[in-house]
Amino acid sequence: MSRPTAVLRRLRRAVLARRRSLAAACATLAVAAALQANAAPAEPRTMLVTAARDLPSGVVVQAGDLSRTAFAPESVPDGAVAEASVAVGRTTAGPLRSGEPITDARLVTSSLLDGYPGLVAVPVRIGDPGAVRLLRVGDRVDVLAADPQGRSPATVVGRDVPVLALPSSEEDSPGLGTGALVVLALPASSARQVAAASVSSFLSVVLTR
Repeated sequence: MSRPTAVLRRLRRAVLARRRSLAAACATLAVAAALQANAAPAEPRTMLVTAARDLPSGVVVQAGDLSRTAFAPESVPDGAVAEASVAVGRTTAGPLRSGEPITDARLVTSSLLDGYPGLVAVPVRIGDPGAVRLLRVGDRVDVLAADPQGRSPATVVGRDVPVLALPSSEEDSPGLGTGALVVLALPASSARQVAAASVSSFLSVVLTR
């Protein structure tokens, strides 16, 4: 028997001896290829800047306050921030929950009065910090001024006034020069009256809508 013939026979016997394991391997590869072909492509995701923890109103956003979270494209809110650098150093215009996407509406803009033509921004202190904690940016309030000595009834110094911003409130006891700071949008004609009342009277607010 020639040498090539002997080699071929040995090779044939080796293949036959291992035919079961070879068949199993081929079947495994075929199944894996089929699964890979039928697998649904990964859904596209959009990375957004979100609050890494609960943030109150009126705080300056730091890098450690932010994280990045993947969202389905159809769930991305209008005005969403995609880069942390856009939010760092800005002030929150309202409270944020952990995991909530940062949007332009949640940050104090260069002009608080965007959307309020003809009005001016007036920061005033409301005597009861607890009442201020019930407010949200965009609420409308009536502003009442009362004599700290109680010598005259309270008067309305502002009606249906928009709340522009809610800086961090202090836990001072109610009284002249204390309370919580609120930024209101007022007509220029009544801004002076409200500003004067804020330093001579006890201010309170009534939520209208």
